[in-house]
Amino acid sequence: MAWIVKTVSSSIGKKILMALTGLFFCCFLTVHLLGNLTVYGGPDVFNGYVDRLHSLGALIRAAEVAMLVFALVHVITGLTLALENFRARPEKYQVNKSGGGRTVGSSTMPYTGLILLIFIIAHLKGFHFADHETRSVYDIMAGAFGDRIVVFFYTFAMLVAGVHVYHGFWSAFQTLGLSHEKYTPAVKAASLLFSLLVAGGFGFIPLWISFF
Repeated sequence: MAWIVKTVSSSIGKKILMALTGLFFCCFLTVHLLGNLTVYGGPDVFNGYVDRLHSLGALIRAAEVAMLVFALVHVITGLTLALENFRARPEKYQVNKSGGGRTVGSSTMPYTGLILLIFIIAHLKGFHFADHETRSVYDIMAGAFGDRIVVFFYTFAMLVAGVHVYHGFWSAFQTLGLSHEKYTPAVKAASLLFSLLVAGGFGFIPLWISFF
């Protein structure tokens, strides 16, 4: 037990936690996006998908608890690492760019993460904790995206998510020791594709509902 605490409290241990929880959320985003794409089938198709999801009952509750725990670990660990990096900033050190040196994505991770945290809180308040007794999820979504300010906020947040996911995805593989000069370009390409799918897939939905 002591070695687990020691490992998690170390810098590399925190980065491993960030990598594992980050990859978990990448999997969640994939499943969540596939489900949300049913919105293009209209209210009945989308509400049918939501009803089937809720029919899973205890499994959904367990998944929500797991996501909450992983989210807390990811946020707290990310904030801790950002603070440690800030404190160490006066001590300049050399970085290996090919091994994941500072880029726009890496240098903005704390800020994009904070924006996404604000978005998630607003998203949960507006959708998960909304009144589901008198309105369907599609009606709630259509009502929210009838406000152009909300549409702008959601679209902007998804662009931020794309930036955050792009760096987080490929750097997670590097942190877990799965990087190789032969395969890293392919991982980065996959990361770029995934980030575009996240930004475009989620970001276009509010635009679709609002304008079409």
